[in-house]
Amino acid sequence: MKMLISGSWVDAADGATINVTNPCNSKLLDTVPNAAKEDIDRAIADAVAAQKQWNRVIIRERAKILRRYLKLLTEHRDDLAKTLTLETGKPIFDSYGEIDSVYMTFESSIEIVKHHYGKSMPMGIEGGYDDDLQVTVHEPLGVIACIVPFNFPAALWAFKAGPALMTGNAIVVKPATSNPLTVLKLMGLLVEAGVTPGAAQCVTGRGSTVGNWISDNPAVAQVNLTGGVEAGKEIARHAAEHLTAYKFELGGNDPLIICADCDMDLAVNEAGDKTRNAGQCCSGAKRFIVHESIKDEFVTRLIEERLKTVKEGDLLDLDTNFGVLISEEAAKEVDQQIRHTVDQGAKLVYGGVRKGAYYMPTVLDCCTREMDICKNMEIFGPVFPIFTFKTLDEAIEIAETSDYGLSSGVITNNLQDAMKVAASLKTGMVAINGSGGFRAQELPFGGGKKMSGNSREWDRAVFMLDTIDGFNAFQHIFDRAVDRVLARFQRKALVPHVLERDHLAYDILL
Repeated sequence: MKMLISGSWVDAADGATINVTNPCNSKLLDTVPNAAKEDIDRAIADAVAAQKQWNRVIIRERAKILRRYLKLLTEHRDDLAKTLTLETGKPIFDSYGEIDSVYMTFESSIEIVKHHYGKSMPMGIEGGYDDDLQVTVHEPLGVIACIVPFNFPAALWAFKAGPALMTGNAIVVKPATSNPLTVLKLMGLLVEAGVTPGAAQCVTGRGSTVGNWISDNPAVAQVNLTGGVEAGKEIARHAAEHLTAYKFELGGNDPLIICADCDMDLAVNEAGDKTRNAGQCCSGAKRFIVHESIKDEFVTRLIEERLKTVKEGDLLDLDTNFGVLISEEAAKEVDQQIRHTVDQGAKLVYGGVRKGAYYMPTVLDCCTREMDICKNMEIFGPVFPIFTFKTLDEAIEIAETSDYGLSSGVITNNLQDAMKVAASLKTGMVAINGSGGFRAQELPFGGGKKMSGNSREWDRAVFMLDTIDGFNAFQHIFDRAVDRVLARFQRKALVPHVLERDHLAYDILL
């Protein structure tokens, strides 16, 4: 495939290419351009011009165009899912789910922006402005650079592209080097649907060069990156040269606290979700902090009921539910991290087997807070490190050992314990009776500590005059259906209210 610049599919200026391979068998799928700097500069310059034209398309008409896109997305669903599976190594069932999440994200963006109004302030509320009517108007930022990771390339592309386009911005997208094909196809459908050519650019190449060239360009209004900490630091250094705004969702080492009074069926099911995408998830449990009285039961049931039941096989078979890592090199790194943790005193009780890019679900028992795996060593694979605690305060201390703070979870039948955990953990999201492996369409997403980034990625963040900079906007999510929540907490009604402040508040109706 070629890159998409100003509505045309083009090669790199110097003709350089990058191979895209299937992680399952290393077979060549396609080649893509390895963009030169002049390609990047052209794409951004054209995007600046196109953004003005796209922004003149009124919101109602933008919505119509993006709804045409949703129709095209539905028509191409099978091809997109197959492409996603072949280039990522995830099962086709998961790929269908990811493509469907693109649909939901764009649909949500359409509806939110259509009804995201400005504000007017009454006259006479501030001295010196007694006779002045003050009005806020939402405006787009301009050109937003979207740097997309490999683990959920379609879904995380949509979270950036949908809100940005609907709010009148232009986008310059840099997909992951290893698997850009699905994103390229998604971008092509945008132009086919009627998005202004040039308002949707897609450049391919190495992140270490293309990402820096993008963030170096003063015409870019904001850089939106989902990626690793080191990549974020590098992009930030380049963006700082022109004081370019940046939004980063970086790493995580998410804790899941499982209390003695938990619903064990629920705990095992939520923990088992770690096998999703072969454990290559930014948000989702990575440290399992289990009360010592139930640890043995939890580990046994996790292995027997969830890990031994994963079905490997043909990734294009809908019954297959466990795939491979993005590359053999990634699997080797996971293996090294496991061996390192065992050397530090952990006990390998299940798994630890690698074959090519495949890594077997693995359980490490007897982990402690002194180990690197409890701190800032993020394992991007299907690994279940088990920690134990005696008191809730101890569990919170273990959870807070890491400098990461993306998401977290607690499983308990005690409302007071749940709220104590939610208030204590400095993570962007807390799932109460859930693992934390979620991302809601209409809530701000990002970390609660610097190592996990500064993003609050959602529709409102791409408006010039309506951002939530300066607020942590933590989410405390009751991740169960209402009837189950009510039953679990002695029929106390819990009504969540999203506030634009540091925390989500709850009305407790007795």
